[in-house]
Amino acid sequence: MKTALVHDWLIDFRGAEKVVEQIIQIPELGITKLYTLLFSRAEFAGSPLGSMDVEESVLVKLPLSKRLYRQYILFLPFAAEQFDLSEYDMVISSSHSVAKGVITKSDQLHISYCHTPMRYVWDLYHLYLRQMGLTKGIKGNIVRLMFHYVRMWDYLASKRVDLFVANSKYIARRIRKHYGREATVIYPPVDTEKFMPSHRRDDYFITVSHLVPYKRVDLIVRAFNKMKLPLVVIGDGPDMRAIRSLANPNVELLGRLSDQEVAEYMSRAKAFVYAAEEDFGIVPVEAQAAGVPVVAYGRGGVGESVLEGETGVLFQEQNVASLIGAVQRFIKHEDRFDSALIRRNAERFSSQRFRQEFRDFVLPRYEDFKAGKNVRV
Repeated sequence: MKTALVHDWLIDFRGAEKVVEQIIQIPELGITKLYTLLFSRAEFAGSPLGSMDVEESVLVKLPLSKRLYRQYILFLPFAAEQFDLSEYDMVISSSHSVAKGVITKSDQLHISYCHTPMRYVWDLYHLYLRQMGLTKGIKGNIVRLMFHYVRMWDYLASKRVDLFVANSKYIARRIRKHYGREATVIYPPVDTEKFMPSHRRDDYFITVSHLVPYKRVDLIVRAFNKMKLPLVVIGDGPDMRAIRSLANPNVELLGRLSDQEVAEYMSRAKAFVYAAEEDFGIVPVEAQAAGVPVVAYGRGGVGESVLEGETGVLFQEQNVASLIGAVQRFIKHEDRFDSALIRRNAERFSSQRFRQEFRDFVLPRYEDFKAGKNVRV
């Protein structure tokens, strides 16, 4: 078997990229090359991705594309379609944007691990327009027309995939809603060995996040400002200036830290706080691997990894009052949470488990496909 792996872009090392890192370590898949729209090799030093044979797309020729690639939204579908994958027996795409839209032949099996249907043209479409101030006016009309085109392309591109794998039941429902396709759920890999419980507990809550609007770190900061409880915020991103302007003295912004530093802060926290409606949510599982209870917004994939009352507390409305209520419930029952039980729950999502489940899904379906059986669902 000779397999090509396609990912949208490899610019930052986050959850989707950790999935790619694990897939290439499944030797039976025969992955010899990685295709991606844009690649920043220095970001992946020390990872198996850093030494992969990687082919970038035509986007690399456009000005400042590795910094402004989101501005080239109309070019993304075109760029994905230019990869020549005709020499491979199987294509695996890892997609939250356009990777699933690569062109394959009728005798090639295409399996797509879908992190999410494109957020900005489907579920978060109107939120993005409001946040960017593009709900009206000439510029707004142009952007909405662009998104309309990308949405149509995205739907049609989903029909090119033979089999979908979703990273959570939540995303499987969205794939069914937007694409009319069924998906098998294989939870993404979490490096649970990097996070271990500590016998020491310090008097602070923690959140770790890329600082972008949909992560709702602003909501967390506002809630902790009101409660006057100590909060540590780890992460960087476009919203850093806005978050800093919100933060009272009880909120400590540490920026981007090393994995080891994050693990140390995480293991000593009273609880991990998360307010995003996440596709799956790897960081809340990392917190549980450190034996730390999670206070999180209950919609999205986090509701599948956090066990209410056992490994954390979930709140059901994405607002300050609901979050404050959840933190107060946690404090009231703080002594009931068992770090060993929390750790065991996180181990359900280990990297080894992911590799085994993904291998066991792909190989039999490849054999059936080559035998002429219909594997498409």
